[in-house]
Amino acid sequence: MMIEILAYLHLLAVAVLVGKIVFLSFVTAPILARTLDPDAFARVVRMLFPRYYALGMTAATAGWASITSLGLLKGFGLPYLIAATLWLGVLAIENYCRSPLTPRINALSDQLKDAAQRGVNVVSIRKDRDALHRRSVQLNGVVLMLGLCLIGLI
Repeated sequence: MMIEILAYLHLLAVAVLVGKIVFLSFVTAPILARTLDPDAFARVVRMLFPRYYALGMTAATAGWASITSLGLLKGFGLPYLIAATLWLGVLAIENYCRSPLTPRINALSDQLKDAAQRGVNVVSIRKDRDALHRRSVQLNGVVLMLGLCLIGLI
């Protein structure tokens, strides 16, 4: 019975991880971007993303704990070791994106807005902010790929 519960928890963690990415990326963000003005969109995103990454960290912790427990009960074969490593990678990425990446993007966005209001050249600030945003999008894609790998692994 314990093995079935742990397997269920592992699958639930994978579902939450993949589901949060798909829902935010393909449903929530496009709708918010189309319906909210830029300032309102920025406020919503600032409230949303720390929770988004916290949910990913929670799913990664639950996924790692359940797969590690399964490995202990069933003997650590290669699939369990790979899955545990993938979960740790997800946890590291989600933690990095939550802090320091998102606060740095927010700070640059604030600088960009302030500089634009003062008529100051914003090209270098925009370039830095866009590069960090691109990194967050790419890391989100990596987490999605890791989650999809976890679906087929165990």
